Amino acid sequence: MKIVAIDKKDWEKSLDRLRQSYGLIGPVKDDRYHYFRKLSEGQTPDFDFFNTRTSAKEIVYPQSEDMFEYTLDPTKEDYHLLKEVEKDYSPKAVLGIRPCDAKAVALVKLNFDTEEYKDPYWLRSWEATTFVGLACDAPCSTCFCTTAGCGPYHEEGLDVLLADDGDRYLAKVLTEKGKKFIKAAGWTEEVDAAERFESGKAAAEDKIVSKVSTENLAAADTLALHGNEQMWEDISFSCINCGTCTFVCPTCWCFDIQDEVHGKQGKRMRNWDSCMFPIFTVHTTGHNPRGTKLQRVRQRFMHKLKYFVDKYDSGIMCVGCGRCVQQCPVNIDIRRVCDLMNGYGAKDACAVEG
Repeated sequence: MKIVAIDKKDWEKSLDRLRQSYGLIGPVKDDRYHYFRKLSEGQTPDFDFFNTRTSAKEIVYPQSEDMFEYTLDPTKEDYHLLKEVEKDYSPKAVLGIRPCDAKAVALVKLNFDTEEYKDPYWLRSWEATTFVGLACDAPCSTCFCTTAGCGPYHEEGLDVLLADDGDRYLAKVLTEKGKKFIKAAGWTEEVDAAERFESGKAAAEDKIVSKVSTENLAAADTLALHGNEQMWEDISFSCINCGTCTFVCPTCWCFDIQDEVHGKQGKRMRNWDSCMFPIFTVHTTGHNPRGTKLQRVRQRFMHKLKYFVDKYDSGIMCVGCGRCVQQCPVNIDIRRVCDLMNGYGAKDACAVEG
């Protein structure tokens, strides 16, 4: 794979060239936290961060998205007709996305791009986006990416991977999208820096102090694990169903579709939803199959750590970013839950071997 060097003195000029072809998005700090925001003219991404407060999934999948608009005015020719809202799918590039967030986009794609259904909004936005990652040389204490199928230098889901190399950035080009991006930026100085990426990866992975165990999840008896009421009671006891975990999670993708009307003008929109919310599964009959917080908490963790494993056989639906660990107001820790579930699977594996 081609690796090019970018002198940091030329960084701003490079961004100016890129603005001719891409809308640029990058980490920007407010009073306390970093968030991904559209970069205005002359603004540069702030790479001095551990991780952003929320994930980069909203770049492809906005928290609220208008789908259709309509009028309830009977005097209008288009009365009661749904019209698709025009959207901007021009090329954009997200600079400085962490490898865990990029891997999360690839995981979420499994839900929006299937043989049976292809979500046009998600896919058009994803196709228009170039993902330029920033290797994570200083992981947070809550990161457990290396045992969640990811890592500080992970490349899945990325088009380009940047590594900070003192007075320059090194850019590893990974895809055709990445080649076009590098060309548009005018970066032409190819270097032999494969060893820098390998050594940086090893050093960063050595700094990961947190981990989860997942090797026995596939062996766990689904019904028995689901039915372990005492375990789920202990896990869910302190939960307040605030939904913070799902909104900061880069791999959560549930949404609701609602109509909003103001006067005689209406729109149909898609909004993020959360399996933690009490009304998430309420049927039109009024019945709620997950009416207790135990049931909702169980569903969240079973989905991420068991059902996903069983369906795709490609690891857990978690990239180990640690956001939910940091931001849960009652300290529910997915690492502990995963280890409990994995231990349950170990018992099932031993029973089979015995």
